[in-house]
Amino acid sequence: MTEFEQIYREHFDTVYRFLIRLCRNEPLAEELAQETFFRAMRSLGKFDGRCRVDVWLCQIAKNAYYSHYRKQKDKNHALPEIDSGQDVENALLDKEKAMSIYAHLHELNEPYKEVFMLRVFGELEYAQIAKLFGKTESWARVTYHRAKTRLTESVKEDETK
Repeated sequence: MTEFEQIYREHFDTVYRFLIRLCRNEPLAEELAQETFFRAMRSLGKFDGRCRVDVWLCQIAKNAYYSHYRKQKDKNHALPEIDSGQDVENALLDKEKAMSIYAHLHELNEPYKEVFMLRVFGELEYAQIAKLFGKTESWARVTYHRAKTRLTESVKEDETK
């Protein structure tokens, strides 16, 4: 068994579950998981070991999801607005309003964008997010709160235009 086959066997389930939480669509998660491992295979030589393999793979999976999302976004011409009084997380449950929020989320700077995505779409606990970034749980909580606040303000500002 090659090194890559072993990585695939050991980590496919983790990547697939991460993608299901991210996109909430099993067939799409399966497709993106395959894309993730294809990308990982092409760049295995670039993996420097500074993080765990599963973290590296989930980062590739997240990027594959973003790429898929951008392609889907290009197919949609008009983005619907969100009610200013509605909570951002609850609005994500409404697919039409979600497209507007995704557009604003894409504009957030790092680490806010990634922390928000990991918390809301990846359904990770603050402790897990903190571990991924090598930070404290308090840092993860504050960063998530700031991301949510910035996202809400951006959506509200867009509504007033």
